[in-house]
Amino acid sequence: MTRKTAIDIAPVAEPTEVAAGGALFSKLKTLGVDYVFANSGTDFPPIIEGLIDATRKGIDLPTPVTCPHEHAALGMAHGYYLVSGQMQAVLLHTNVGLSNGATGAINAACDQIPVLIMSGRTPVMEKDRFGARTVPIGWGQEMYDQTALVREVSKWEYELRFPEQLPELLDRAAAIANSTPRGPVYLSLPREVLCEPIPTEQAGAPARMQPADVAPNRAALTQAAQLLRAAEHPLIISQRGVGSDAAFEAFAGFVDDWAFPVCQYWANQLSLSNRHPMSIGPDPADLLAEADVVLVINALAPWWPDGTTLRDDATVIQLGPDPLFSRTPVRNFPADICLAGETSDALIALIEEIGTPPAGSEAISRRHRHMSARSEARRAAALEHATSGSGGPMTKEWVSHCLGQAIKGRKATVFHELGAPMEPLDLEHHNSYFQEPYSGGLGWGFPAALGAQLADPDRLVFATMGDGSYMFANPTACHQIAEALALPVITLVLNNEEWAAVRHSAEGLYKDGLAPKANEVPLTSLRPSPDFTKTAEASRAYTETVLTGDALPAALERAIDVATRDRRQVLLNIAIQRTGAA
Repeated sequence: MTRKTAIDIAPVAEPTEVAAGGALFSKLKTLGVDYVFANSGTDFPPIIEGLIDATRKGIDLPTPVTCPHEHAALGMAHGYYLVSGQMQAVLLHTNVGLSNGATGAINAACDQIPVLIMSGRTPVMEKDRFGARTVPIGWGQEMYDQTALVREVSKWEYELRFPEQLPELLDRAAAIANSTPRGPVYLSLPREVLCEPIPTEQAGAPARMQPADVAPNRAALTQAAQLLRAAEHPLIISQRGVGSDAAFEAFAGFVDDWAFPVCQYWANQLSLSNRHPMSIGPDPADLLAEADVVLVINALAPWWPDGTTLRDDATVIQLGPDPLFSRTPVRNFPADICLAGETSDALIALIEEIGTPPAGSEAISRRHRHMSARSEARRAAALEHATSGSGGPMTKEWVSHCLGQAIKGRKATVFHELGAPMEPLDLEHHNSYFQEPYSGGLGWGFPAALGAQLADPDRLVFATMGDGSYMFANPTACHQIAEALALPVITLVLNNEEWAAVRHSAEGLYKDGLAPKANEVPLTSLRPSPDFTKTAEASRAYTETVLTGDALPAALERAIDVATRDRRQVLLNIAIQRTGAA
């Protein structure tokens, strides 16, 4: 009898190689990605095969989320980051999926949101290679430059050439996306390359690249602090929030101690509680005209150049991840001093550099009394204006006021997209408010709210949208996602049956023209209005239509009860007036 050798009796070894498509998800997990928001296509077979294989082997993977529309996928990644601070990934289908997601990429770039965007590429080879073209769309979807669809809004882009590149390219993509200033990156994935193998150990290797943070120049920080300490008429304009809970708390105490008025002009995040005595509202014009030192905190457009006059001797300090907004072709606001860094870190460094105010300063006390009185008067006027719109149909301001009262004392976040404006909401907490990016890619609010709810399941999340914005959100897709993932987002559709933003723009530009006098402004009507409750009910949402202001508070309480008790999505279709600012 022939004796068996050690080789003969050794157990069968696990494969030492895995297809690149199968390695994709396991590598993303090492980069801190919890979810991959995907809309799949014929370029996905190696990814799907790899997911099944990795799941059977018990490998830790990000959760794949099927999104029936790519705009929803990008919006969810955007909203998830806003609440969690963690970059997520999006996986799209060749050029057509990328084109549907391009608006979301534009929004993410404008809002400085890191997103790892990937899309398949139609197979390069027509035959003789595993993964080559098999159906006519393999020819129909090929482009000379697919990446051009998102190149201008990507911090970095590349096309995978060889399978063994994948782990290091994903390291590089994640590091660049999370570097200051943050933003989306893009990687194109040809199908036959995903079908080729790479060593198994590379798939789960930890990242060897870390994001590059930027800190303010020390001399500039000292100069800015000296100017702000000595300012007689200081003004702070903050637009995109202050970056963290710690900065939010420090900023509130800092501006109170120094009596620095804070204007949140076109704010898309809350920097200061609306009730804070130094919160002077959304219009900086009169204080800006007399200001000697202006601190601008991460503001793409801190004021309206045509409607604002600055003193010739005013010093403007720009603070933020990219104080000059270098990827914006034209932005000529003064920047006498630039403090570059992540907003939270740079602001806290400036606060520490300025220090505490001199004891017993009459100038600071006088300024504090003046600004406190102004802030109190502003809040009273905002409340009076909101309550005056409580009829039927009601105003947006009334909706905001009622919503603010309904969520008081709760951990809640309002996503505003031409919906409930910030001022009457009377918000007090960091991460309680997000407005659509200034890029204006409509339909952002609903999927962003879904992403935020996924990131923090215990948070009460509202998407407040105009009727036009709601239609842009691909609501059938968004409601399907909400039901599939049991995300109890409350959607408020503020329905005035028109593109109010377009009408107000025409009336504002031609104040003495025909548009303000017209009974109907062309290209703005959305009549007859669809019954939006039917769209939501198709995915088993709880719905109501609210026609009068007096019925809204109770409707909001019912909505919150359903969302919190039943963990079920809600839509309120709210009839509002065709007046007021957009």
